[in-house]
Amino acid sequence: MKKILIVDDEKDIVETLAFMLKTKGFECICAYDGEEGLKLAKENNPDLIILDVMMPKINGYKICRLLKYDSKYKNIPIIMVTARSQEEDKLIGEETGANEYITKPFEFNDIIDAINRYLK
Repeated sequence: MKKILIVDDEKDIVETLAFMLKTKGFECICAYDGEEGLKLAKENNPDLIILDVMMPKINGYKICRLLKYDSKYKNIPIIMVTARSQEEDKLIGEETGANEYITKPFEFNDIIDAINRYLK
């Protein structure tokens, strides 16, 4: 069973994604701020991370950079899901190493399609 870490400070989004992903056969680990997300990523070594950008304690860009520049975690695909939709924000996401950048509000199928691209 593939393990997905969901990191977002919006509880509704985390719980909805976790519920939907579990119905698709994924194991989900959830974090509600950047610090907890980074800690859980290192403890659980997930197969994929869904990461919000604007969060308390550590933002998603910094988490992405910390994981992508660490040889132990650099191969974990990271899908950034964020309300920040400016082209500049997407470029920052790419520069930090995010594999995919999806803007909120999103369709659940867009998330599933992205996950399937990386976990096949």
